[in-house]
Amino acid sequence: MSAWFDMAVFASAFATLFVIIDPPGCAPIFATLTQGTSKAHRRAMAYKSVGVAAIILFGFAFVGEWLFGKLGISLDALRIAGGVMLFIIGLNMVFEKRTEKREDRAEDLLEDIGDPEDISVFPMGIPMIAGPGTMASLLLLMKGDDVGPAGEISVLVALLTVLLITLVSFLLAGGLIKLMGKTFTNVLTRVLGVLLATLAAQFVLDGIQGALF
Repeated sequence: MSAWFDMAVFASAFATLFVIIDPPGCAPIFATLTQGTSKAHRRAMAYKSVGVAAIILFGFAFVGEWLFGKLGISLDALRIAGGVMLFIIGLNMVFEKRTEKREDRAEDLLEDIGDPEDISVFPMGIPMIAGPGTMASLLLLMKGDDVGPAGEISVLVALLTVLLITLVSFLLAGGLIKLMGKTFTNVLTRVLGVLLATLAAQFVLDGIQGALF
């Protein structure tokens, strides 16, 4: 571990954020919502979607603790609530419910709005990338008991890395879906769901331990 970077924290944060944001799961939705549009438009939507999410998530990383303090919410309460939310997300991933909900949300958007082409803010930026689970996890990772300044930098680098992977997956969405295939995508989603559920259980246990002891 260097004075400004903690590789262990980076690895943990990267795994958590990658599973929650789920670039392989977001890519098919992005491809569906931008189907039939020009390459320039798809590229613009990819950059704008990730850009909007980045502004929200990096902003929340810096002001989230202050906001929760003003609301009187303890970190242990956030650990428990965030863990429960993440466990539900992980459970839905294992049983493929999360993908179905995302696809339904995308279809509803296409049907309900008059101009369905600008999908950068909703639903791609929020809540598919910068959702409640991502925000809660980010704050928990930033304010962990053993996370110092080097750890916080490592978490932010992990977030940036996952967002860049998400951007690349959007830019290559069409070809990526064909390359991976539905079977591989389904298997990957279930494996990531199990991992996320395990991480969520640990968040809950840490929150209960902190609150009681």
